[in-house]
Amino acid sequence: MHDDTAATRSTAGPTVRVLRVFTGPDGAGGNPLGVVPDGGALPAREERQALAARLGFSETVFVDDPDTGAVDIYTPGVRLPFAGHPLVGTAWLLRRSGHPVEALRPEAGTVPVREDADGTVWIRARPEWAAGRRTERHPSPDALEALPGPPEGEGWLYAWAWADEEAGLVRARGFPRRGDGIVEDEATGAAALVLAGELGRPLDIRQGRASLIRTRPGPDGTIDLGGGVALAEDGGLPAPATHRSA
Repeated sequence: MHDDTAATRSTAGPTVRVLRVFTGPDGAGGNPLGVVPDGGALPAREERQALAARLGFSETVFVDDPDTGAVDIYTPGVRLPFAGHPLVGTAWLLRRSGHPVEALRPEAGTVPVREDADGTVWIRARPEWAAGRRTERHPSPDALEALPGPPEGEGWLYAWAWADEEAGLVRARGFPRRGDGIVEDEATGAAALVLAGELGRPLDIRQGRASLIRTRPGPDGTIDLGGGVALAEDGGLPAPATHRSA
């Protein structure tokens, strides 16, 4: 099991920064994320996959070029062309480490980045980059909470219910169902992106124990996906090198 409290993890290889992404309004919650700032220390995909498996986070990101935003994303079992919470978290970390990126570049394509005055980090992406994640509506948040664990079946499932349909408030649970030890995700950007694309309206999604994911429709079928980020514990990072408002 990974230790969610360590802001920096010592490994046999490079340094790993540990973040919580999509924190709630009080700073609690957030899905743990491992970020390797010096991706060049592990250039081979096999090495990266092995480290991601050893860390056990739902995703680990390798930063290949902090100035251009080139990144490489892995679950414990597979490499991903796109994922939401890794990109939000990596953008936050780079902007506080002397690299004020305005875009990240995973395999899927160029992902614009911006940050609100309150520190909320936003990425802009296409729902089709998160293909393969199925959504399933439940009649109420109580019905959703009553699920004892992952429903039977295979493949990514995003179970959700309206908490307040008029206000666009959603309660959700994310079940990867990919056999890599991640039973339920605390917060899932890619699945939220898919749901936002299907519903076609702004959403505030409460997921996991205390996490908050925000989505807003963007131009040309894109979705803006945003949330708060924190170190797993105080690591003394400086303020962002630049600050852009929404």
